Amino acid sequence: MALNYTKKTLEHFLHPKNIGEIEDADAVAEVGNMVCGDQLSFSIKVEKGIITDLKFLSFGCASNIATASIMTEKVKGMTIEEAKAFNWQEIVDDLGGLPKQKIHCSILAVEGLKKVIAEYEKKQ
Repeated sequence: MALNYTKKTLEHFLHPKNIGEIEDADAVAEVGNMVCGDQLSFSIKVEKGIITDLKFLSFGCASNIATASIMTEKVKGMTIEEAKAFNWQEIVDDLGGLPKQKIHCSILAVEGLKKVIAEYEKKQ
């Protein structure tokens, strides 16, 4: 079964943005999908209510990496409140679509974003 990934998805898979960990992160959170085995870890840095840095580590497929990469790019510079309203569909649209069986990767990325924000807010 061949998956038809867009050029942009492949670019974010092969050259992911914001991969790694923030050493002095304000919060860290992990999410995973027990069905497919994908895992994501996010670390966040916030200054005056604005996300100044957001990085991720992935154990997953091309879609898992690409969706986390594009999401971190889009969310940096947003306020916490804007990021809490971020929707997985924005990832899919920005990538030019995802195969139907890979949509869950964009949902997992947003779940990770919301979880790391919740961890940050607990510490405030």
